Amino acid sequence: MRNNFCSLCFCCLFSLLAFAQQTPVSSQYSFTLDEAIEFALENNYQSINARRDVAKALKRKWEATATGLPQIDAAIAYQNQLKQPVTLIPGEFSGGTPGTFVPVVFGTKEQASATATLSQLLFDGSYLVGLEAAKSFLQFNNDSEEKTKLEVRKTVINAYGSVLVAQENVSIQQSNKAALEKNYQEAKKTFEAGLNEEENVEQLQITLLQTTNQLNNAIRQQKIASQMLNLAIGIDVNSSTTLSDDLDSLTMKNLDSSMANKPFTIENNVDYRLGYLLTEQRRLELKLEKSKALPTLSAFVNYGTQANSDSFSFLENDQLWFQSSILGVNLNIPIFSSLGRSAKTKQARIAFEQANTTFIETQQQIQLQYNTAINDYQFSIETYETSKQNLALAERIEKKNQVKFTEGLASSLELRQAQLQLYGVQQETLQAMLNIITKKAELETILNTPNN
Repeated sequence: MRNNFCSLCFCCLFSLLAFAQQTPVSSQYSFTLDEAIEFALENNYQSINARRDVAKALKRKWEATATGLPQIDAAIAYQNQLKQPVTLIPGEFSGGTPGTFVPVVFGTKEQASATATLSQLLFDGSYLVGLEAAKSFLQFNNDSEEKTKLEVRKTVINAYGSVLVAQENVSIQQSNKAALEKNYQEAKKTFEAGLNEEENVEQLQITLLQTTNQLNNAIRQQKIASQMLNLAIGIDVNSSTTLSDDLDSLTMKNLDSSMANKPFTIENNVDYRLGYLLTEQRRLELKLEKSKALPTLSAFVNYGTQANSDSFSFLENDQLWFQSSILGVNLNIPIFSSLGRSAKTKQARIAFEQANTTFIETQQQIQLQYNTAINDYQFSIETYETSKQNLALAERIEKKNQVKFTEGLASSLELRQAQLQLYGVQQETLQAMLNIITKKAELETILNTPNN
């Protein structure tokens, strides 16, 4: 009985430990915007893979380089001729009758050999082009990593701003709901006292129900925004993340009207550099096809040893091994390919011309993106300034209607209209603040000035 009880306790303890190990512990994080960006550049999933792409490109560059360096190969062979081939020789060779043949077996039943070969490429035009291509490919991956970092930074800024806006929206909705509940309760009491109309109470109730729904939705949106930020940063989406910056200070920090006066150097744009490297790849492909018409020269030297026996005696000390060695040079000269190489070269030339045309289009697109980003950023500043004025006006209008409604000089419908107008302007102001943050991030991405 006691043993059964101990066994039961042990099983329960083991189950609890296993459950504890399987249950993820929610992590706690706290970030300013700059800290969130720095953390994401190291831990964002896209950033991690971008660094791996650069590491692969480095290995690919060495792979291309190693092709022209000395190569050493070794081969070990063992053969056991279970049925040795038979050769017929004229009978007179062994004293037999002319015109007849005698079956004989040449060689031993078993053979073993070991050979080592050193080879060296002396000249190959495609190898030289391959070195250029590997260097260009590495630069392409470095620029791709830089582009990934810019995109990660922009994503984190957008997500961080969205969380701050979501938090501010919840706070505003809660304040609005509290004010509406107070109005509703006061109107209900005056109605019950016979000093108010039922329609006024119902109008306030409609607004209160709508505001309650908006508050519930805002709370859900805040949770989603936080999860999106966690994903952008590179942590578990269910982690608890506290933001150290506030929306007002972040908006003012990104409010910079002088951005429009900063010079735009298109060569600093990452998409420009990537487009240029794509044309370089096409140019190198053309150069590679041309190089295939050049001769290739290589040299080799090998050293080998071979042993023969009618039984497996290759590991014995008295086994005879016969040495051999060869030194050679190979020269391969392409002469005629039925115009196959010419066709490939022309294809590569057309691809190079297409890449140049695409690169010109890319430059025009980048310039258009810059012009659009400048306009959007300036418009976001103008909209924010206007929305601040509209918010002040809407708040005064709503307060006046509150007083009038309390004194019986305004209907509930008029109060409702003033309140809805205020709520709409509040949302416009929040969106204007978020636009300043995100539009500046977009402009900085195009300018490639993440630290300015």
